[in-house]
Amino acid sequence: MIIDFHTHIFPEKIAARTISKLENKANVKAFTDGREDSLIASMKEAEVEISIVLPVVTKPEQFHTVNEFAVRLNEKYSEKAVRLLSFGGIHPDSPDYKRELDTIKKMGLLGIKLHPDYQDTYFEDIKYMRILDYASELGLVSVVHAGVDIGFPDNVRCTVKGIRKVLDEVAPEKLVLAHYGGFGMWDEVEELVAGDNVYLDTAYTFGFIEDETFLRILRKHGADKILFATDSPWSGQKESLNYLKGLVAQEELNKIVGQNAEKLLYI
Repeated sequence: MIIDFHTHIFPEKIAARTISKLENKANVKAFTDGREDSLIASMKEAEVEISIVLPVVTKPEQFHTVNEFAVRLNEKYSEKAVRLLSFGGIHPDSPDYKRELDTIKKMGLLGIKLHPDYQDTYFEDIKYMRILDYASELGLVSVVHAGVDIGFPDNVRCTVKGIRKVLDEVAPEKLVLAHYGGFGMWDEVEELVAGDNVYLDTAYTFGFIEDETFLRILRKHGADKILFATDSPWSGQKESLNYLKGLVAQEELNKIVGQNAEKLLYI
């Protein structure tokens, strides 16, 4: 089974506008138009069986809208061979984070996405640490954007040093650091994070990180804690898979592209 652990889609009526806005903000070109059908087409071409969809709650009042959309998406694809599996979302300024995390759990969502840049909060803020601690208690997976966001390059809200503080003070279970532990900060990732009890995903990494650096982190961290991910629509699924296949041995590849995610999600 091939699982892409980090993808995004947008509702049909706003997808084109949203992609255009993000392309202009970050000065990048998307690989798809951000629609659900386009992601499914990409998955079939790349032979990806499950894509984890990661919604971002950018305002506390979006909580119900975002998570109800996630539930409907999961219900739609529950019996399909090629399926989307959406996590939920929560904002650090939630008026009652425990109640909202309880709601996410009751909805049957397997995890949450946090994005310090779009939520305008530093990762080491107590508000995130409380969320991570309670999410761990509930058995939820937490995925966080780590490192530089190319749309906000001048103010990194999830630094590797901030991650290190969270790991030391909270030691969250099932934490996934997107972008291989910290986009554009991979020397610090190798020094301060690699080898710890945390997962690294490969979203939007290939083409930016040097192969030697990628492999050094892999060897230090262990292939059993690396998750294949693309950040689709911002990277191509087929292209990312082919690149990874040229970097690692088959046994490592099997773990990274599917086995680790299956164990983490119990699917």
